[in-house]
Amino acid sequence: MLTDDKVLKLRTLASIVSKECKHLEQTTSRLFAQDDWSWISRLEQDIDLSERVEAFVGRFGRLQDTLGDKLIPLVLVIEEETLGTALDNLGRAERLGWLPSVAEWSEARGLRNRMVHEYMTDPEEFRLALARGRDLVPMLLETATNTLSFLKSKNYISHAPQDT
Repeated sequence: MLTDDKVLKLRTLASIVSKECKHLEQTTSRLFAQDDWSWISRLEQDIDLSERVEAFVGRFGRLQDTLGDKLIPLVLVIEEETLGTALDNLGRAERLGWLPSVAEWSEARGLRNRMVHEYMTDPEEFRLALARGRDLVPMLLETATNTLSFLKSKNYISHAPQDT
């Protein structure tokens, strides 16, 4: 049953996801403006660069959390789908066309942990994790766009990301 509380929560989460997408896009553009990875060796000395990396990792993970742990399950409940495990819910989102790939989503989840833990221990592994994270950003953004567009099509929200 669709209650006013659920609609309010849905609209709030949709707004948060929309903002998180913009922030992740901005940070990704700033951090990966050049393909030269020599900057990775300067992270300990360059606080601004280090903060950009932290912002990327945090925004990458935050968007994934908000979508996968909050918005998608709520949309499934509102659509009267039976909730299951997080993996089951993502599988439903993939079948509904919101999520391009559960496998890539799972990879992104593990990658987030690698980006956090490899930061101070292995610069080459960290570089590889960041590069793959950059490659997976479009999947996260596509999932958000697809989910928000679905919500707009059902008149749960007034605009989808491309309308803003």
